[in-house]
Amino acid sequence: MDKPEFVIVVGASAGGLNALSEFVAQLQPDLDAAIFIVMHLSHTSIGDFLVHNLKQRTTLPCEVATDGAPIKKGHIYVASPNLHLLVKKETIVLGHGPEENRWRPSIDVLFRSAAAAYSNRAIGVVLTGLLDDGTTGMLAIKRSGGTCMVQDPNEAEYPDMPLSVLNNMEVNYCISLASMGEVILGITQTSPEEIPAPPDVIIESEIAERVVVDYDNVKQLGEKSIYACPDCGGGLWGIDASGEGQAKMDRYRCHIGHSYSEKDLVIKQYEVFEATLWIALRIMEERRNLFMKMENDHARKGLSTMAKGYHEKAEAIQGHVDKMKEVLFASQKSV
Repeated sequence: MDKPEFVIVVGASAGGLNALSEFVAQLQPDLDAAIFIVMHLSHTSIGDFLVHNLKQRTTLPCEVATDGAPIKKGHIYVASPNLHLLVKKETIVLGHGPEENRWRPSIDVLFRSAAAAYSNRAIGVVLTGLLDDGTTGMLAIKRSGGTCMVQDPNEAEYPDMPLSVLNNMEVNYCISLASMGEVILGITQTSPEEIPAPPDVIIESEIAERVVVDYDNVKQLGEKSIYACPDCGGGLWGIDASGEGQAKMDRYRCHIGHSYSEKDLVIKQYEVFEATLWIALRIMEERRNLFMKMENDHARKGLSTMAKGYHEKAEAIQGHVDKMKEVLFASQKSV
């Protein structure tokens, strides 16, 4: 049969090219699982490049994931650029929904979909990377009875992502890349009785898949916070990723679908703040230049009183421009 009993979902970021190459080299050809990979280093196309590199290290078929394709045992599927990668029970889904943790494709989206579709037959693997994408998705896998595995942070080129998982939950395995193939093979040779995933995990996965404005469902996931979504301006709900009021990591989601960990929310807020200040600075400088032109035009006409008025306005705006630049430079140092 081509249908796999298990799915293995893998997330990596900075340092991921080398880590993923070593990871796939450990996978056995008779593995009763399909493997799905999200790696984000930029928003440009990396899928074909990654597939080419992985094919050099494994005999398993490796391809860029396509929407609606059937999931086949022993195949490796790599996320397409700028599209979320989700798995259903037998089919691949590519999502056009909002970014999560400032990324599309997002590791969390992939992991959550695997938890919703395969529950305790989902194996989550977080490798090297910066920040914390993958942590809430791994929590969804854990709560659904799946297996949680992270690369030993001591060998990871960038240990942030594995450490974030370890700091927020008890994982099944924290091991080296060289040990993962044998451990995964052992897991896929078991036959756990399937159990349904928690309702909130399914709801969040459906939001990412369907890309709908889902106000009522988001209300079920958490409490309304005092923060606004930096992408769309809507309200953010604080979500307990553990489902039991015990989450160590705060997470936020708006009803449009934007989702952030606390660290990513701070980063996104700053990006919006900085962009807004630069726009304000540009407008003020354009306004100052226009007043200076009007000053010169009126001075040439001998209208000295009016020219003086425009000169004073230009000087006042110059004061605001100087202060705005101070704020911008100070904010950059505080990030």
